Amino acid sequence: MKLHQKILKVAKKTIATEAEAIANLEHLIDSEFAKAIESIYNSKGRLIVTGIGKSAVIGNKIVATLNSTGTPAVFMHAADAIHGDLGIVQKEDIVLCISKSGNSPEIKVLVPFIKEFHNLLIAITANKESFLGQESDYVLNSYVEKEACPNNLAPTTSTTAQLVIGDALAICLLELKGFSSKDFAKYHPGGSLGKKLYLRVKDITKQNSKPVVLPNTKITEVLVVMSENMLGVTAVVENDIIIGIITDGDIRRMLKNNESFKDLTAKEIMSNSPKTIDEDALATEALDIMETYKITQLLAVKNKQYTGVVHLHNLIREGIL
Repeated sequence: MKLHQKILKVAKKTIATEAEAIANLEHLIDSEFAKAIESIYNSKGRLIVTGIGKSAVIGNKIVATLNSTGTPAVFMHAADAIHGDLGIVQKEDIVLCISKSGNSPEIKVLVPFIKEFHNLLIAITANKESFLGQESDYVLNSYVEKEACPNNLAPTTSTTAQLVIGDALAICLLELKGFSSKDFAKYHPGGSLGKKLYLRVKDITKQNSKPVVLPNTKITEVLVVMSENMLGVTAVVENDIIIGIITDGDIRRMLKNNESFKDLTAKEIMSNSPKTIDEDALATEALDIMETYKITQLLAVKNKQYTGVVHLHNLIREGIL
């Protein structure tokens, strides 16, 4: 139990240390930060992100966030840059260099070349008085009092601070660009996240059959239609307009309340005013309606005309739920 308690104590202390440092970053955001963001926003080039060691790992993540939120960015490892990769940097690009100390040997070699190319240089560093801090056009201060590491050596709190500064940078640019969820979907077409952003009801209904009966259709035929289409539902349509819906639940209630049902028609057992959804609506909207009304099927429409069925199982299969 003592070991168990020690683990919990160390974990909580680590989180508390980093949380305190991150909260302090708010006070380090100044006009220089704003000017750096404005420069990136107005740039016709890309943002080239560079760093060494753990800062390079953070740089890769910042690049990924920027690219997915509408700001073109490329990662260039500082060590590789001084061995040929400087060719990545083009005339109108802005360079963002990440370094806690700002005095790493690779950074001291790299920075003069960037300055020689006359590219705007932005630093994320915990030391504004460092070589990097002094040579940069703008400095984004990522100062932390101490690392979460008990020896104050392993990059922990400092890299978290760099990451948060990078997120703040990306979100500021996102806001300035008016980057919407539709824009986000363009960059995230894969996986369940992408589907939530772009998958529409009509993309699902075309995968299903389109069960339909008329108001005067006999129940025996209704049962055949529902069985063949295997969606547990059929629309009742008159003049191409939905007037009702028959579900498995309606069939069970009919059997419970009628000893003989062979002469019944669809109109006599259907539910009136069924819930519908426009086929151009997002699949997530269909899920919201299903959850609100505790139903498992929705009838899709276009210009009030019946176009198909979307089932809860479709949404599960697509990863929407």
